[in-house]
Amino acid sequence: MTKALFTNTSLLTRSMLKRDRIKLSIWIIMLVFFTLIIPPAFDELYPTDEALQAIAETMRNPAMTAMVGPGYGLDNYNIGAMMGHQMLLFTAIGVALMSIFLITRHTRADEEEGRIEMILSLPVGRLSNLGAATILSVIANVSLALIVGFGLYALGMDSMPLGPSLLYGTALGAVGIFFTGVTILFAQLSSTPRGALSFSFGVLGISYIMRAIGDVSNEALAVASPLGLILRTEVFVNNYWWPAIVTIAVGTAIGALGFYLSAARDLGAGILPAKPGRRHASRFLQSPLGLALRLQRTSIIVWIIGLFMLAVMYGSIFGDLEMFFEDNEIIQQMLPPSVGFSFAEQFVSVILSIVAILSLVAALIMLLRLKGEEKKNRTEHIYSCAVSRTNVMGAYFSISVFTAIVTLLISVIGLWAASYSVMDVPMAFGLVFKAGFVYLPAMLCILGFANLLLGYLPKATSLSWVIVFYSFVVAYFGQLLNFSDWAKFITPFGHIPNIPMEEVNVITSLVLVGLGAVFSYLGFIGYNKRDIQG
Repeated sequence: MTKALFTNTSLLTRSMLKRDRIKLSIWIIMLVFFTLIIPPAFDELYPTDEALQAIAETMRNPAMTAMVGPGYGLDNYNIGAMMGHQMLLFTAIGVALMSIFLITRHTRADEEEGRIEMILSLPVGRLSNLGAATILSVIANVSLALIVGFGLYALGMDSMPLGPSLLYGTALGAVGIFFTGVTILFAQLSSTPRGALSFSFGVLGISYIMRAIGDVSNEALAVASPLGLILRTEVFVNNYWWPAIVTIAVGTAIGALGFYLSAARDLGAGILPAKPGRRHASRFLQSPLGLALRLQRTSIIVWIIGLFMLAVMYGSIFGDLEMFFEDNEIIQQMLPPSVGFSFAEQFVSVILSIVAILSLVAALIMLLRLKGEEKKNRTEHIYSCAVSRTNVMGAYFSISVFTAIVTLLISVIGLWAASYSVMDVPMAFGLVFKAGFVYLPAMLCILGFANLLLGYLPKATSLSWVIVFYSFVVAYFGQLLNFSDWAKFITPFGHIPNIPMEEVNVITSLVLVGLGAVFSYLGFIGYNKRDIQG
């Protein structure tokens, strides 16, 4: 009976692999490339033991602990220890995202679009599709683990031998398998792909926040997070395998529960019942803006809460910065002189650049929802009424701009409020506000470019995500990788000054806003002229 549930799973796996071969290849290539370029960069930046020990001292800072995880091997820091400590967490988040998108696309999204109903009309088992999606995700994560492991070893660095390098890759694969299981479960609980993604992203966000708080103050809380647990491998130093094994085991158990629920539920329904709506729609809901806002309000609320919590978490560690830096002569020698500015003021710009990019991610999701509605043929029902394309696109673009502004504002408030409560000499709200909202022109420029692609080349909207990813690399790793000025200026974020050390260039800000306005205007023209995709 159990075997019948998985009839022809191998055929479906091959079909999915063929369907996703390009997307999966891009994900794996990006993650591998991003991993393998870092150790040589570390080796070039820190060529001596003295330089390595100097950077090791910065890792004892609670702020850095909250950001990248607890330091280990700091007394004898080397390139391998630095790689495991500073890079494993962020790469693991990328692997988790790959698994979440992959499982959602082949389960709940296909179910909503009617593909699974067609598949089940063929001689396949009830769980064959879910089994094939799971196998595909496992293949992707195992392949990534092996390529990363052997790739790190192939770099030929003494501090990264074969065994620990494979452990690094296994740790990444373990996180991917864990979130494969999590997404399988939420694909059964939720009745929509949006719900499955939101719940899975929620687990990922909560895992990061639990890890950050736990790494600073509570070990048990950190270990309860899959991201915190995987950092306990202490790869390239102590090389503990058990955290990776436990992570895989827990993810497998969660996925098994998802399989059980999938066999029990009705096709097209979720275990969690959908909340019934009102019998009659309000006048606002009958407008394009009201409908778009109603469809995305839950996502907007989740992003606002998540970014606020993240900002509060980072703000709460500002009270320890001054004491840490003032008592550390090595770090004072490393930091470039910034006369008249406290260490907290120098650090706030780094934090807010990351927050601004995350706010941009939220805004882009709201804007590109129009593309998803179009692919599912839902916009045709709207255009059958007396509604213009300009109003529909304008609704989604307005919501995206609103999301960018509100999430950024809430994050600034959260960061300032938390830092105010822990600092002896708090930063002024105006300074934090300025340091955060100086990034808004760059955000609007990228949103305008995404709107332009949506108007003329909807299939190329993924380019906007490439810009966001590159902006994150520039903002977070630009100094580390020693990017040249031209490489930084490719992204709008490369034109933003570090407040308060640098002054705002009003002309540059106006140019970015102007470009965003031109891009978005051209996008409206293109959307009104092109054919609606089916």
